[in-house]
Amino acid sequence: MLRIVTRPVLLSALAIAALTGTISLVAADTINFPKIRTDLTPEQLKRVENLTRPTTDFTKAETYEAMESGATTSIAPVTLNAFSQPSANLGFDREENFHLGNALFRQLWVSSPSSTQAADGLGPLFNARSCQSCHIKDGRGHPPDSDGNASSMVLRLARPATTPDEQKAFDSFHAINFPDPTYGTQLQDRAVPGLAAEGNVQVTYTEETVTLSDGETVSLRRPHYTAGDLAYGPLDPATTVSARVAPPMLGLGLIEAIPEADILAHADPDDRDGDGIRGRAAIVRDHRTGKLALGRFGWKAQNATVRDQAADALDTDIGISNPDRPNAQGDCTDKEPACLAMPNGVQKRLGPTETSETILDLITFYSKNLAVPARRKASFPDVLHGKQVFYQAGCTACHTPKFVTSDKAADPAQQFQLIWPYSDFLLHDMGEGLSDGQQVGVASGRDWRTPPLWGIGLTQTVSGHTFFLHDGRARNLTEAILWHGGEAEKARNAFASLPGDDRQALITFLESL
Repeated sequence: MLRIVTRPVLLSALAIAALTGTISLVAADTINFPKIRTDLTPEQLKRVENLTRPTTDFTKAETYEAMESGATTSIAPVTLNAFSQPSANLGFDREENFHLGNALFRQLWVSSPSSTQAADGLGPLFNARSCQSCHIKDGRGHPPDSDGNASSMVLRLARPATTPDEQKAFDSFHAINFPDPTYGTQLQDRAVPGLAAEGNVQVTYTEETVTLSDGETVSLRRPHYTAGDLAYGPLDPATTVSARVAPPMLGLGLIEAIPEADILAHADPDDRDGDGIRGRAAIVRDHRTGKLALGRFGWKAQNATVRDQAADALDTDIGISNPDRPNAQGDCTDKEPACLAMPNGVQKRLGPTETSETILDLITFYSKNLAVPARRKASFPDVLHGKQVFYQAGCTACHTPKFVTSDKAADPAQQFQLIWPYSDFLLHDMGEGLSDGQQVGVASGRDWRTPPLWGIGLTQTVSGHTFFLHDGRARNLTEAILWHGGEAEKARNAFASLPGDDRQALITFLESL
């Protein structure tokens, strides 16, 4: 049963600490999270509660289940472009902005100075020349190829606070961690002409055999990451490295439209219900307002909005300054003077940053309106059996099946939609096996945001591979499940203990999403 009314109205720093499980927060300001949804009448709230209650009937598909993202769901043919369709209810008059945003998402930026002044400003250090370079076909990234190409993976760099001022910034949510003194927040493996790239991602794997209850064996590959060929000296000894592949772009606007009260209703940092699941909210600051907000986006829920996520990616991955991230030198540091001295793409007649408010708005609009494809075979017996196994194994303790978006969502296309993301959008301890050792705000090295599962069954079709988890270590869905630990270990063990036919049924269900 969906718990809608369990959060206090006003969260001070102390209340945030209790909610997130942290203990040393000193933020002076407060955040208003309503204890109930404020967009609905009591009758509508009851309806939402009934709609989102987990099913107990696995003999047939639920009403509207095949339409994973409500009226926004794409029913276009399943092709390589299945993740690149606009929300079905967007309307012809608004599709122009979607297609303009798509063009900007695919645009290849160039270094400065350039004759194409509207598209220059790349870098000087960067990981990709376009959004599409990482989010290939708006889908899931992959680990480095056999030739070392890491075009859709980045190596995040971070260290803990080392001064009182840094600690104060961290405790008040003004910083989620701190950059390496030389290489900044991310290892940039590419650079504009005349400048050396910082280095490259190097990964090796060791194979570990897991034996399931029926004797079947599965080999898991454990990655070992290093920052190689460093051009500007060693990393700081306190710097941690975390490999991240680009996540798929589906349904982002709908995720932003889920009321905070409904997400927080699933938070249980003290495990009061005794189920071993301790979902915690990520508390971050909205880039534009500076106010505390609920983190929803990124592998560790470090961003509150789609716009925040887009602005970060433009700045850090491509090196394009924008109204929310105005530094024209991107991720250059004081220890990289040649980088700081390179020309940038700021055109005073066009504004103070390399890309404008209009361009950032269009990229954000595109990102918020990429449709989730309709389910396949939702009513087939083997899929329904797999769904029952998924529920009974305890997977829905984190992979919450359903939400109803706000009736007052900013975008009319996303208002009051019954959606099936299969995520609670909270942070969970996933165990030492998946730990990257990197603190990101309230998320420890072992904590990861529950990723939505919609569209996961089309990964091969769209992205041409089946690599899963934050760093693509899992080569298929079975491996991804077996990597689960920590709070998810009980569900992982339940899966490992299943007869082979039931395990396959659960995988078949996931492939239908």
